[in-house]
Amino acid sequence: MIAVDTNILVRYAVKDDPKQAITATEFLKNNPCCILKTVVLELAWVLSSQAGYNLPRDVVTERLRHMCGLPTITVEDASTVAQAITWYEQGMDFADALHLASSTSCSDFATMDRRMILKASQLATGYKVVAI
Repeated sequence: MIAVDTNILVRYAVKDDPKQAITATEFLKNNPCCILKTVVLELAWVLSSQAGYNLPRDVVTERLRHMCGLPTITVEDASTVAQAITWYEQGMDFADALHLASSTSCSDFATMDRRMILKASQLATGYKVVAI
């Protein structure tokens, strides 16, 4: 199994460079690949941020789910990533969602980010997010 870098997934997702898009598509189609959680995090940022492709949340969500569901893809900590995508779809920042979903072995999650605290509460995540 081959761990893939974000740039391969970006070329596949946005197809902004036709030649590289074909290369990325063929690679993903013909190789057993692993997508690391850190790569999913970077991919979500590149697709959604104003410094990246500035795609709408629903498009980013659809593309993340599509890639994670490809038959040749294994996602590191897939259930955690799936939960983060769901929370992102519901309005939480993707990085915050992935951090929170990854904190299952901890009793609480401490942050200074008031928006994260509010969104986690609104979504009834089941995690105790505490303000410091």
